[in-house]
Amino acid sequence: MIGLQDGYGSEPPEAALPEPPPAEAVFGESGWLAHALRLEHRPQQAAMADAVQEAFAENTPLFFEAGTGVGKSLAYLIPGIFEAVAKERPFLVSTHTIALQEQILKKDLEICRHLFQTIPELAPFRDFRTALMVGRSNYLCGTRLALAMESRRDLFSESAERELQRIVDWSMETETGLLQELPLPPEGEIWDAVNADGPACNPRNCKPDTCFYRRARIRMERAHVVVVNHSLLFSLLAAGLQPRGKTPGILRANDFAVLDEAHTVPAVATDHFGERLSSFGLRRALQRLYHQDARRKKPSGLIVRNGWNRDGLLVQRAQAAADQFFDHIREALLHTKTVVRLHERNWAPPLLDEPLAELITRLGSRIEQMEEGAACDEVTGARNLLKTYLQSIRNCVELANPDEVYWLERTGRQKNIVTLRSAPIDVAPHLRDALFARQTGVVLTSATLAAGKNLDSFMASVGATGAPGRIVTSPFDFARNMRVYVAEDAPLPTRDTARLDSAYLADMITFCAKACAGGSLVLFTSYAEMNRVCGLVEEDFARAGRPFLMQGRDGSRTDLVERMRQQGNTILFGTDSFWTGIDVSGPALSQVIITRLPFENPSEPVAQAKAERCEAEGGSPFTELMLPAALMKFRQGIGRLIRTRNDCGTIVILDARVLRKAYGRAFLDVLPVDNWTRLSRANRSSRFEPF
Repeated sequence: MIGLQDGYGSEPPEAALPEPPPAEAVFGESGWLAHALRLEHRPQQAAMADAVQEAFAENTPLFFEAGTGVGKSLAYLIPGIFEAVAKERPFLVSTHTIALQEQILKKDLEICRHLFQTIPELAPFRDFRTALMVGRSNYLCGTRLALAMESRRDLFSESAERELQRIVDWSMETETGLLQELPLPPEGEIWDAVNADGPACNPRNCKPDTCFYRRARIRMERAHVVVVNHSLLFSLLAAGLQPRGKTPGILRANDFAVLDEAHTVPAVATDHFGERLSSFGLRRALQRLYHQDARRKKPSGLIVRNGWNRDGLLVQRAQAAADQFFDHIREALLHTKTVVRLHERNWAPPLLDEPLAELITRLGSRIEQMEEGAACDEVTGARNLLKTYLQSIRNCVELANPDEVYWLERTGRQKNIVTLRSAPIDVAPHLRDALFARQTGVVLTSATLAAGKNLDSFMASVGATGAPGRIVTSPFDFARNMRVYVAEDAPLPTRDTARLDSAYLADMITFCAKACAGGSLVLFTSYAEMNRVCGLVEEDFARAGRPFLMQGRDGSRTDLVERMRQQGNTILFGTDSFWTGIDVSGPALSQVIITRLPFENPSEPVAQAKAERCEAEGGSPFTELMLPAALMKFRQGIGRLIRTRNDCGTIVILDARVLRKAYGRAFLDVLPVDNWTRLSRANRSSRFEPF
């Protein structure tokens, strides 16, 4: 489950618990950060640190919007470490992006340690221990590796056996057993058989001296600060891995937490508090039991290893039924669409019920005859997984939960995998139970939590209406360092004029990007429009000698951002994930161009279901759901521009709805500057003046 930053060893010596100093002593105008580390005093940071320290001490929730440049990481890390060390409580820090996670681990926590080592009064806190929590499937399990090696000829092909031997050789050298450190990722079926997210990896079979995950778990339990990402956090919470009964805590007894980049929490949580199963996943689960490869004379799998070859017919029957079931979905419901919402119960025939149930029953009989141990645990785990698949399929076919929305997707690179999905229509009750009803301190923070002037909408969306909330603005001089232009002649977006709209966007983007000497980040709300505009501008940029990159084509998100930093004058096209979390300072990002206001697609299943429920309850889906979400994302996009005190640049908004629609005023009101300039193709040469 985790990977640690500090060493594995014996328990730390017992010592008297220190008394945490007040936040003012660290963050005040004459505090230790300013006096000893020569860091700039920021009143907003001091205010946040004081509020965070109080929330931790009193075990209450807190929502805190802190504008860019406030230094919110230190404002919650230092009070958090004080609380963790002084009261021996685990401190959980969750982020959305890898970039922020790495910043916390490699930079911010080191600043904290340096401060504690520099100030004598803080010496009791200097030896705080940290951990990075990652999913347990990232760890090699020695027990499962040994089990796989014992039966490799019954489980794998010859090429897979060679892969397995490569992992064995690596296991003798690695200190962490983390998949990320294995040169060349192994085949999926091989890693599935040896990683720690398997049934044989349990306290009965595994010890810290033989299992990397168990070793890491001990280190995590010793850590004062545990860093995790939102996706793993909510997958664990959705699985019910919380302290039992009335024991306070979120993941561990008496822990407390900060969720940074908290504007992403509702979406990430919604994604995890539901069903997700695919044709690919079920096939893999069945092949783990029994697989007749045309390239081999002998079948492989757990059934072969245990000498139950006749039972292979049951697996083959189940696989044939699965193929028929998913082919039916693909042809009847996903033939012309990639996403289809489900409205009627029993939308598919129960083709899988009998074959899967028969296989599950037979495996249960076999398990009763096995001796306890790792081999038995593996078969038990395989059976339990099939039971989960069968129940999940039944839930999706029957639309079992009226508080969830159900839909189908075609996924994978070739869009040939059928995936069944569900998600809560309202995630707030789940978050209330998982975070805010746990009798512990929970701080949610971001540079953008407010849709307008307050945090009410966001707090309602996560189930914490009425919780304490604060907003402090950025210390940056936006009036001096940012210029905003709004296109007044942009055609209002409609489906009928999509290509004409793209021509306008291409023309304005080309002009603005060429006029700006530094880099430009161009934010879209749809892949289709981004691709259309790309086709219209790419050759022009190439002739001008400007580097041009596009999301989904030219590399990963991390690679694209790094190339933008290095090249200095890149034009980067991005969609959804590029509106948030991109941090490029200096001239390399001198301009952000927003092509459309970022309203969520109303036909997306979760958004559609939320709108229907809101309307049924007498509310306005646009006012209560769509507009607040769009304003928050708009603020995130604007926030990509000014990342440091010395940054300067230009914002260009190519959506005239901010001027022509009544709701447009709300977008202008959340701009960090009061003054902006109207722009059109007719006046752009005289009015557009980028930094």
